[in-house]
Amino acid sequence: MNIRNFSIIAHIDHGKSTLADRMLEVTGTIEKRKMREQVLDSMDLERERGITIKMQPVRMKYGDIIMNLIDTPGHIDFSYEVSRALRAVEGSILLVDATQGVQAQTLTTLGMARKDGLTIVPVVSKIDSPLARIEETKDEISQLLDIPKETILEVSGRTGAGVKELLDAIVKRIPSPERKEEKLSAHGQRGTFATNFPSFRSLVFDFKYSNHKGVIVFIRVFSGLVKKGDKLFFKSAGKSFQALEVGVFSPEEKEVASLESGEIGYIVTGIKEPGIASVGDTVAAYGDSMDALPGYEKAKPVVWASIYPENQDYFTALRQALLRLRLSDSSFSFEEETSGILGRGFRCGFLGMLHLEIITERLKREFDLPLIITLPSITYRITYKTNLSEIIYTPSLFPEANLIQSVEEPWVKATIITPPDYIGTILGLLREHEAEVVETESFGDARTSLVFEMPLRELMRGFFDQLKSVTSGFGSISYEISGERPADVVRLDVLVADEAVPAFARVVSRKQVERESERAVDKLKSALPRQMFSFKIQAKAMGRIISSRSLSGMKKDVTQHMYGGDITRKMKLREKQKKGKKKMKILGKVNIPQDVFLKMMRQD
Repeated sequence: MNIRNFSIIAHIDHGKSTLADRMLEVTGTIEKRKMREQVLDSMDLERERGITIKMQPVRMKYGDIIMNLIDTPGHIDFSYEVSRALRAVEGSILLVDATQGVQAQTLTTLGMARKDGLTIVPVVSKIDSPLARIEETKDEISQLLDIPKETILEVSGRTGAGVKELLDAIVKRIPSPERKEEKLSAHGQRGTFATNFPSFRSLVFDFKYSNHKGVIVFIRVFSGLVKKGDKLFFKSAGKSFQALEVGVFSPEEKEVASLESGEIGYIVTGIKEPGIASVGDTVAAYGDSMDALPGYEKAKPVVWASIYPENQDYFTALRQALLRLRLSDSSFSFEEETSGILGRGFRCGFLGMLHLEIITERLKREFDLPLIITLPSITYRITYKTNLSEIIYTPSLFPEANLIQSVEEPWVKATIITPPDYIGTILGLLREHEAEVVETESFGDARTSLVFEMPLRELMRGFFDQLKSVTSGFGSISYEISGERPADVVRLDVLVADEAVPAFARVVSRKQVERESERAVDKLKSALPRQMFSFKIQAKAMGRIISSRSLSGMKKDVTQHMYGGDITRKMKLREKQKKGKKKMKILGKVNIPQDVFLKMMRQD
């Protein structure tokens, strides 16, 4: 009865990590001299970008109450992290920025929390801001949750105002975990059955790898007790091990004597084999004969990109780096593939464009690997004229138009929340991206919800950035995959010095092929360094060259060291250089640095 497990859910940049900082201060979990901003964001990348990428659990003591908080990411690409965190807790703080109001991702995370049957504590944040619309935001939340405005709390993560009252509300409103097993159905609904199982059973909601300790699993205990030295096993993997250490997060890992039912903590397994630990698995006492706890649905990638080492000597190092990354990010997936030009590499699946950018940046920083990264793509279901069907993940493998009978692509159902003043410009943007509007709805005084369906291909074509631009930053979006529909698309190849570069291949709408061709060659021309010889950059689709640019070679005065004498000496040397340039143009190969691939991958 003295435990409260909860998470903080909100749209990105609504102040989750800052509020968590104030909670740690008020509860005295971290000494003031050790306090810093975004204390729960442990990665340098998180602190630089000001966003949370990984969920982070922490244990606080508030009077006689033990509080287990799981701070979650807010960006839609990391919603799988949020869904796992929600299964480990009984309640959630729904945080809404008073300067922005209810946003699209607010609705998505709220829906996930309600699906898991969590108690919601609504909170308005950033009340100290001169731009705060506190009453209007409360009206929006009241309408959204169908609750009285008086039950909505007010806090400021910057000043700490209202944090103590919020902690008191958590104790009163969020139920304590009971000593019983919780049954999670296949649809994610919570129920309960029986009481007091003596054997230890826990759900793995995250894990990480340590060179010294092996795999460390983050668990929520649902029944029994675990202590150092206990013999345990993974139900799904069927692997047994001995607990080398059990502990809690405060927020650094702190060893404790035992973990009991209702608590959140970690177990050091000592296992150093990849593929044993997995999120959603049940860690139980050795010999436990009951069924595993229902876990999580597997993350489904929506964006694909191939990663190759610049030098094939680094292939093994790249494989090890990807395995290490998957230990800290279970939503990331990869499998080996081979390209005739780029050699051996890996086809990787991501949950979105930001997820892709974060993973590639981590590979560069943490493992110092020189990489070639192909342009991101989605999956297409191809039916050939021979009636054979195939799913294509990589644009370079997309067949020529004359071989195809039909193509199907994934569509998304998305929601945009925006002030009504921007509806007109948003509708124009949606038409440009082949979207179909389903419904619009107004809530609060100045918020409109716009529901539409769109090809996933178009959503990934810079739609997020364009939406922020046309709405002056006030528009927000969330989406989910809704199915597949017929597509009118073709493969666009980019040729450098008459040689196709598979990493630059892309699949584009037939209507957009000319515009995309011009953009591709212009972008590559500005990104590529000049070579010793002149060459062409071309875009090719449907069997013909659509767009072309020339990049002139570097010039060097080979006669600068000559002084005096007959002019024919210089003429002979220049003629020799001219022949060398001509030969180099035939035999020379354009060197494409790693940063060019990264620039081409990013949206303008």
